Amino acid sequence: MLVQLAIRDIVLIDKLELNFRDGLSVLTGETGAGKSILLDAFALALGGRGDGRLVRHGEGQGSVTAVFDAPIDHPARRIATEAEIDTEGDLILRRTQMADGRTRAFINDQPVGVQVLRAIGAALVEIHGQHDDRALADAGTHRAILDAFGGLHAPLAAVGEASRRARSARTSLDQHRARVEAARKEVDFLRHAVEELAELDPKPGEEAMLAERRTVMQQSEKVARDLNEALDAVGGPHSMAPHLSSAVRKLERRASQLPALVEPCVAALDAALVALDEARAVLDAAVAETEFDPRELERVEERLFALRAASRKYDVAADDLAALRERYVADVAAIDAGEEALTGLEQTLAAAERAYAQAAEKLAAGRRRAAKHLDAAVKAELPPLKLERARFITEITTDAGSRDPAGTERVEFWAQTNPGTRPGPMMKVASGGELSRFMLALKVVLADKGSAPTLIFDEIDTGVGGAVADAIGARLARLSATVQVVCVTHAPQVAARAQTHFLISKAPVKGDDRVATRVASLPEVARREEIARMLAGAQVTDEARAAAASLLQAAGV
Repeated sequence: MLVQLAIRDIVLIDKLELNFRDGLSVLTGETGAGKSILLDAFALALGGRGDGRLVRHGEGQGSVTAVFDAPIDHPARRIATEAEIDTEGDLILRRTQMADGRTRAFINDQPVGVQVLRAIGAALVEIHGQHDDRALADAGTHRAILDAFGGLHAPLAAVGEASRRARSARTSLDQHRARVEAARKEVDFLRHAVEELAELDPKPGEEAMLAERRTVMQQSEKVARDLNEALDAVGGPHSMAPHLSSAVRKLERRASQLPALVEPCVAALDAALVALDEARAVLDAAVAETEFDPRELERVEERLFALRAASRKYDVAADDLAALRERYVADVAAIDAGEEALTGLEQTLAAAERAYAQAAEKLAAGRRRAAKHLDAAVKAELPPLKLERARFITEITTDAGSRDPAGTERVEFWAQTNPGTRPGPMMKVASGGELSRFMLALKVVLADKGSAPTLIFDEIDTGVGGAVADAIGARLARLSATVQVVCVTHAPQVAARAQTHFLISKAPVKGDDRVATRVASLPEVARREEIARMLAGAQVTDEARAAAASLLQAAGV
């Protein structure tokens, strides 16, 4: 509920603080005293359109602060939490209006965008007036209002889940169908490619191995001659090995004569012989490597050229040909299995759509029942509001092809203001006063169906009096037992039923030639005097005071 409203430097208001209680609060005063200014300022705090002309003349900025005591689980707190706003304690909405037209918004002293402020404000407060185009007058909200009235949360959730499953099934089918259709266009190419690559049977790393082998074989002929010459020098007829061996034997026979001199020489020659043997072994192996079958070179080149041709044809590296073959095999398999899988997905979608249709029909039946009850309930409220010849109609149209998560129905509140006239959307058919009373009747019927915790009614009693005004007051009082109601009124019958009465007036500013709007909470005696003024006009008579006392006594306030 609204706890406090503080306004600074807005139009005629220099400084104002109002403390609200639950139940019904009324604001009364002479025409032009500033009631509309007060509501404009409040709307600004709720995220309404800013305007530099709202700032009091001579000031650079004005501000409006609205304090709300909202339950811990209220949707407004959830919105604030999602916006990373600290929601400990009260919710404090503040809007600063600059004279140059700029505005700044805060919630619990944290800067926020006006969209967040507006969303939280809409969850906390509904404003209804003769020219109001929000709240119940917005046809976009009517379906949700009907569902809340009918207690259709469970079937609505079932339709939402069925819609999600049908949408998921449709997406899966469309994606699979697109893949199969794309593959079908290339099926002949894919089958040929699979056969060709299967015959080629490429292996990762094969190209590099063949290229290296080809290079070796091509260079072997040139290298072989030099290798043979080296081998001949080391181990052939012209090798030094026999001479070195003979020299070693001679020196070994002399070793006993001068061992210190001969033995190192023998060791060095032995090492040379060992090195020659090792060199001969390496050269033998190298020569063997250079020996190849010319037909092998031809086979290697043919294989290498085949791999590289396939690489160019399929525009992939030769090492990726094997993976490409596997992918093509999978694509062909998908085409072959596609019809069966497609049939299965079509059956899944059909089942999901049947489930959606069943859930949607159950919800539609509940809405039709709820609409009848709502029409009857609102109808019962209309005669005392001087709308006895009017009809309230919950118009439901169905789009059978819709897969809306909220069902297949479009709901709009219609009205027929007089017999013989054509019914139509309430906003278009009803006059300003009629619309306000339709709204009041609706709010009374929907009082315990998830309404915002604070309702503002702006002069909904305009143009009516007597019994009709009393009926409006009775319904506002009944509504205030469930939610907080604030009403701007000119009807004494409405004012008499309030728990809190604020008087709005204009008074000169001391020491200045300006006037300012003032708001006072009236005690019992002053309240009776204000209601008497509303009854009598400028000259308050004893009869008016007696009538005011009678109204207050009848209201039981």
